[in-house]
Amino acid sequence: MKRIGIDVGGTNTDATLLDGHKVLTSVKTFTTADVTTGVRAALSALIKQAGDAARDVSAVMIGTTHFTNAVVERRNLGRAAAIRISLPASASLVPFCDWPKDLAAKVNGGVYLVEGGHEYDGRPLVPMDERAVAEAARQIARDGIEAVAISATFSPLTAECEERAFEIVKNEAPDVHVTMSATLGRIGLLERENVALMNASLIGLARDTTRAFVDAVADCGLGAQLFITQNDGTVVREDAAREYPVFSFASGPTNSMRGAALLAGIENAMVCDVGGTTADIGCLVNSFPREANNVVDVGGVRTLFRMPDLLSIALGGGTKINRAPLTVGRESVGYRLGQEALVFGGNQITATDIAVAAGLLDIGDKSLVTHLPADFVKAALAEMHERVAEAVDRMKTDAAEIPLLAAGGGAMLIPETMPGISKVVHVEHNGVANAVGAAMAQISGETDKIYRDMERDEAIAAARADAVEAAVGAGAARETIKVIEVEDLPLAYLPGRAIRTRVRVVGDAAALQPPVPA
Repeated sequence: MKRIGIDVGGTNTDATLLDGHKVLTSVKTFTTADVTTGVRAALSALIKQAGDAARDVSAVMIGTTHFTNAVVERRNLGRAAAIRISLPASASLVPFCDWPKDLAAKVNGGVYLVEGGHEYDGRPLVPMDERAVAEAARQIARDGIEAVAISATFSPLTAECEERAFEIVKNEAPDVHVTMSATLGRIGLLERENVALMNASLIGLARDTTRAFVDAVADCGLGAQLFITQNDGTVVREDAAREYPVFSFASGPTNSMRGAALLAGIENAMVCDVGGTTADIGCLVNSFPREANNVVDVGGVRTLFRMPDLLSIALGGGTKINRAPLTVGRESVGYRLGQEALVFGGNQITATDIAVAAGLLDIGDKSLVTHLPADFVKAALAEMHERVAEAVDRMKTDAAEIPLLAAGGGAMLIPETMPGISKVVHVEHNGVANAVGAAMAQISGETDKIYRDMERDEAIAAARADAVEAAVGAGAARETIKVIEVEDLPLAYLPGRAIRTRVRVVGDAAALQPPVPA
């Protein structure tokens, strides 16, 4: 089955055409300011370069920075109202209280605190005030707010209040989009609520972006199905991506990690993906990125939901380098690399220029960097190597030596030896590993809930069945599904035998499977 993978980075937009696990061709273009234009350009260039090989493409998988950039850059965000079901508890810290003021000013579409919610053991705090929810919905509609986030205390364990509030809001204001925090986050009211509010604020952008991607695929004459990559190394259909854009946060580094694992044939390793602006370091466990178990800051907002455990440092091919004194800056020329770097006729020394001068890379006009002193080039490389080695060491969880996979267009900046690393593997096609990871991504299903009056094995089996059904419902082929993660925790504070069980599964997209012979 042929697939096209596209990954949008801060500097480059990469595209690759795969037939099974074989890379047929790939292109690298500069990212454009509006991102979508760059996707169209990369897709067109890939199809032109592939020629007849581009026929019969069954799917296009796109990883995009649209949604992360919107939060970080405070643009293209919609207003979202917050309905929190928690009174009489949790009234001292209201929604948006821990957001940066400039971001809250753009997003805050009203705050409504309502009686209701549950205790940690599933007991109701007080009955939910359904009339207050209905009045809040009517006010939100009158204010012209198009999205609302509903949160309730301990809703990941008991989502009854959020589900009932969802019904009331849709009945009173059917045109308002509703995000329930229980579908996104984990225990921790503020952080889970923040994710839901962020998701609600991105709904308009998600609709416009997915529609633009659908049009881009159609305009290129491909009758392929469109998928959007997620931050757990999987993909969803574009209709699901419209509902939950926050799950695309950090999908770029995740694509690179998955692509590096597939290209190297190594399932457990450290990965360093050096792009044009940043270097992202993560850990692969069974070919998937290790998941963060702590609070993740997104655009200055504390969140706690499914995110890869990554360390990003300001080092990439576009990183600005100064000579007197020598400094490897934290700023990058980004997608302007083709205009500002010395090897492209610009006036700014970049990490790419240092790599060309050192003979590590052949790009642009290398005669334009011959004037750089050898000791300056050597010292700049040493500074970058030290920065990478320190970041890799911070992300390791034990002293055992493991491989490190070098990926990304700036992989030449990764040192060949590092403490705690058994070997550095420069994977084939590492410059487009992110696009390969996007093209080979699978569909996931997950369950995380409490199972009562069951033995441990019974609870895990029930959770596995629920996760499989979730994956099938998302479009995975049942016969390809496999379990990749199982967690269980006995809950002694609940009556009877209660086990909180989390199971995650992945499978290939059913739409991409070859037909079964008659």
